[in-house]
Amino acid sequence: IFKDRPCWTLASRFPARLSHPRNRDRSGIGMADKRKLQGEIDRCLKKVTEGVETFEDIWQKVHSATNPNQKEKYESDLKKEIKKLQRLRDQIKTWLQSNDIKDKRQLQDNRKIIETQMERFKVVERETKTKAYSKEGLQGLAMKVDPAQKEREEIRGWLSESIESLNRQVEQFESEMETLHVGSKRKRGDKEKLERLEGLKGQVERPDRKS
Repeated sequence: IFKDRPCWTLASRFPARLSHPRNRDRSGIGMADKRKLQGEIDRCLKKVTEGVETFEDIWQKVHSATNPNQKEKYESDLKKEIKKLQRLRDQIKTWLQSNDIKDKRQLQDNRKIIETQMERFKVVERETKTKAYSKEGLQGLAMKVDPAQKEREEIRGWLSESIESLNRQVEQFESEMETLHVGSKRKRGDKEKLERLEGLKGQVERPDRKS
């Protein structure tokens, strides 16, 4: 069907150089496409380096912050940065599965670097959640006290106060007894003081003092 067409038309429509084996590598990707792919990889790896540096900077700020509000802001910034790195890791994983890329060592190394930062972020995130749960847990316990436990605590408190009050009374009685005892020795005829002394002995007497 191309019999009557000029040679230049056929040559322009089917250029031999595009289909020549020397212009394609063994993976089947053209040299131009290969250069384009390598450029994309280089830009991605550069973003990984910059992202890891930014992550490290924010990570240091999180652990050096003394103001809770400021620390919370840094933790939020850290989360945004790790999400960027995760997106870059997803792209790297896609390239690692591609047969068009032969040397994948750089991609593997950068993937490991990102995953290391992800593990570090998990530690920060876990600490943040633990603190939040601890605060909420303490507030919840204060608001949701078991009725039986509450009653036991009230009884313990009442017993403690009662025992302390009784001990004070015993000390007062013993002090008064000592005063009366000394006075009764000097004035043996003071019947009222002797009766008072006997009464105090009966109030102070405890089971462990009985013979």
